[in-house]
Amino acid sequence: MQFLDTVFLGNSVRSWISSAAVLLAFWLAFLFVKRLVAVRIVELSARTRTGLDDALAAAIRATRPWLLLIVALQFAARPLSLSDNVGQWLTRVAVAALLVQVGFWAAAWLRVVLDSWKLRRWGDDPEATMTFNFVSYVVNLAVWAFVFLLILENLGVDISALVAGLGIGGIAVALAVQNLLGDLFASLSILLDKPFVIGDYLAVDDLGGTVQSIGLNSTRLTSLTGEQLVFSNKDLLESRIRNFGRMEERRILFRIGVVYGTPPDVIEQIPGMIRASIDSHELTRFDRSHFKEFGDSALLFETVYFMTVPDYGAYMDVQQAVNLDILQRFAREGIEFAYPTQHVYVESVGAVGPSTGSPAGGGRNSVDDPGH
Repeated sequence: MQFLDTVFLGNSVRSWISSAAVLLAFWLAFLFVKRLVAVRIVELSARTRTGLDDALAAAIRATRPWLLLIVALQFAARPLSLSDNVGQWLTRVAVAALLVQVGFWAAAWLRVVLDSWKLRRWGDDPEATMTFNFVSYVVNLAVWAFVFLLILENLGVDISALVAGLGIGGIAVALAVQNLLGDLFASLSILLDKPFVIGDYLAVDDLGGTVQSIGLNSTRLTSLTGEQLVFSNKDLLESRIRNFGRMEERRILFRIGVVYGTPPDVIEQIPGMIRASIDSHELTRFDRSHFKEFGDSALLFETVYFMTVPDYGAYMDVQQAVNLDILQRFAREGIEFAYPTQHVYVESVGAVGPSTGSPAGGGRNSVDDPGH
C-alpha cells in the first residue's frame, strides 16, 4: 500500500505502525505479567510467615506503569530512523525512568522489612512506631538521594563536584544541628538497647520519676510529687540511671537498738525473734540478723532480708507488719528499745586550801568556827 510508504517525520507510516505495535505488545505483556505475578505472590504470602514474599508483593504494588511505558518507548523506537541526538536522549530518559522505578521498588521493600522487624521485636509500641517512622524517613531519603545522583550522572552531569558540595554542606548542617542529631540518635539507641521502657521508675542523679513517654528529642518522667521532669535523650543516656523498674528483688536493711541493761541470754534470742517475724511472710526471704556492735547508747542489731517482689507498696506493708510483730515479741519478753541518752557522772574532788585546810569544789564545804 502506497500510504504505508508515506514518510512522516523522517519515517514511513509503516515504521510508525510497527513502533506502535511494539509499544502496545510490551504494554499488554507488562499488564499480564504484573497481574499474574501479583496473584501468585499474594497466594504465597497467605501460606507462609516469612516477610520475603510480603516485601515482593509490596514491590509489585509499587510498580508505576507510566515509568515502564517510558522504558518501553526505547524498544519501540528501534524500527524508527532517528538522529543520534534523539536516540541518545531517548536512552537517557528510559534509563532515568527505570532508575526512578527501582527507587520505588527499593523504598517499598525496605519499608516492609523495617515494619516486619519492628513488629517482631516491639509489637505495637507507640514509641517504637514513632522512632521507626523517623528511621523509615531517613532510609527513604537516602534511597532517593542515591537515585537522584544516578539520574544526574546518566544525564551527563558531573556529580563529583555536587557530591563534594553536598559533603561540605552536610558537615555544616550537622554542626548546626548537632544537639538535635545527638538527641535523635540517642532516641534510636534507647529504642534498640532499651535501658528503660514506659512505666519504669528511674532515678537520675537526685531526681526520680516514672517514664511517661520517650520522644525523638526528649524523655518525660512524672515524679512522685506529680510534676513532670523533661530530659533530653542525649543528656539522659550520658547520666547514671538507676532503673527500679528492672528490680527482681528488693533488699531491705534495718537496725534496732536495745538498752544496755538487757541480759546476755536475752540478747542471744533477739536475732531469732527478728527472723521469726520476717519468715512469717510469704513475700520475704531472710538473709541475716546479728548483734552488730556496741553503740553510744544502745546494743545495735542489724538485719537484712529480701522482698521477692519489687513493689514498694508491698515492701512497706511487710515492713510495717514485721515492726509490729517485733514490738509485740519484745513487749512479751520485757525487752526495752534504746533511745539516745546521756549519763553524766559528777564526782566531788577535794582540794586543800592554803590556810584553813577545808575541802574545796563540789559538795558541802566545812568552815572553821572560831567560837568553838
